Amino acid sequence: MAATTKSVPDKAGRKGLLGRKVGMTQIFDADGVVVPVTVIEAGPCPVVLVRSADRDGYSAVQLGFKDKPRRLASKSVRGQVAKLDSRRSKRLAEAGVAAAAKANCEPQRFVRELRGVYDGAEVGQVLTVELFDGVEFVDVTGTTKGRGTAGVMKRHGFKGQRASHGVKKVHRHQGGTSMNTSPARVFKGKRMAGRYGNEQSTMRNVKLVRIDKDNNLLLVRGAVPGPNGSYVVVRQTNKIKRVGAAAPAGKKKAGAK
Repeated sequence: MAATTKSVPDKAGRKGLLGRKVGMTQIFDADGVVVPVTVIEAGPCPVVLVRSADRDGYSAVQLGFKDKPRRLASKSVRGQVAKLDSRRSKRLAEAGVAAAAKANCEPQRFVRELRGVYDGAEVGQVLTVELFDGVEFVDVTGTTKGRGTAGVMKRHGFKGQRASHGVKKVHRHQGGTSMNTSPARVFKGKRMAGRYGNEQSTMRNVKLVRIDKDNNLLLVRGAVPGPNGSYVVVRQTNKIKRVGAAAPAGKKKAGAK
């Protein structure tokens, strides 16, 4: 008997923009308290493509950030944002296949797709930081700094070997890694030396402190992953804090009434 698959409807998409991490600084709030913030240049982001469940099987919107010179863009990349006269496009037109709408903008350096249903999103529409009006908390996704091959002390925070008698030039080693005769192997996931960093990381529920509409800047509290100049994705958070929720009841001690 064939297994039946249940279709799950797409959820409403969260507000999001692509941007670039400028750096960190500090500002003063209304009470004179110093607030450490990260400055993110977000947008303007043209809508390059809008996916629908009928045509693509899922709903999403594709955004771009930072124009790329046409001489540095391949023909396939240029064809994503503008209509090109090619033999393939002519064959499709003769067959009666309608061409997808184009944004008619410059090729983009950074392109990402945000899943979900976005009502009113149109190809060629330009999104700016005004999109985050009224948003208090965001999720920032970026790529952490690559640190190359690192030892266990730097990568995992090991304390190392003893700095006393009997330890000779192995103070930063991790020590034994395997088991005894049984099972006589190293378990998967054992923390060892290796590549550290250069991984996708998301800072959840970060407070959006200020929006600079004139310069297309977002100021978020604290640090975000990646070096200065790296690309990031800023989205409205979906992590909801429960205010006034009752704490879980702990287990009663023996003999307690």
